[in-house]
Amino acid sequence: MLAISLPEDIEKRLVDLAEKTGRTKTYYAREAIIEHLEDLEDYYLAVHRLENPPERTWSLEELEQEVDLED
Repeated sequence: MLAISLPEDIEKRLVDLAEKTGRTKTYYAREAIIEHLEDLEDYYLAVHRLENPPERTWSLEELEQEVDLED
């Protein structure tokens, strides 16, 4: 279960869309989350990685030596 508060203008747009299409606000909220969740995960995980770098890094040359990419 999820309850969210939206800015009034966004709520109005969502209500209008739901009324015009015969779908529910929940349907469109779910669709928006599903559509954008992966991008949000990528962004925030990248920010986290930048703020908390790993203890060790590898050069491209080191990775290529470790992984056999020639097959």
